[in-house]
Amino acid sequence: MSIEPTALPDNFLTLNLKKVVNWCRRSSIWPMPFATACCGIELMATASSRYDLARFGAEVMRFSPRQADLLIVAGRLSIKMMPVLHRIYMQITEPKWVISMGACACTGGVFDNYATIQGIDQFMPVDVYVPGCPPRPETLIEGIMAIQRIIDENGLPPAKRAPLKIALPPTYRPAPQPQVELGPRLAAGLTPG
Repeated sequence: MSIEPTALPDNFLTLNLKKVVNWCRRSSIWPMPFATACCGIELMATASSRYDLARFGAEVMRFSPRQADLLIVAGRLSIKMMPVLHRIYMQITEPKWVISMGACACTGGVFDNYATIQGIDQFMPVDVYVPGCPPRPETLIEGIMAIQRIIDENGLPPAKRAPLKIALPPTYRPAPQPQVELGPRLAAGLTPG
């Protein structure tokens, strides 16, 4: 049975225990990438030797949600991908944090259509937004450092975290598709000419 630092009374020993537990969590973040587009290339560049994500204790990219505590959603998401991402988010062990990386993950970016999610914060709680199209590796490193500051200040995220659920229904009616009349040669399967 593990000791949760938030369940202990505040005295000298438990305050120092909370600091040690938060320091351990901050210094060993295990991110799980969910990269679907060009932001994924910048995410890979962040882990390279030039930017060295290892100095923040986050170099071990985990591809199993049960071994990760930070979900980095990088790139655009379609409606068909959202149930998969939500299942991955639910399988990540507590405490867990989420970074929304890039304009597409934060707001839908330039893809304002019916099939693209207009921000993942409609379906899951997001702790840090990393802006840009695509964001540079330095910006993602700043986002990871923001997660570390959140861990230092707050310790554990709240027990009950809920998505914003602000998905808006479309306010337009799709026009009917134009009907093209086929000439007699095309209707017979012959090529024009």
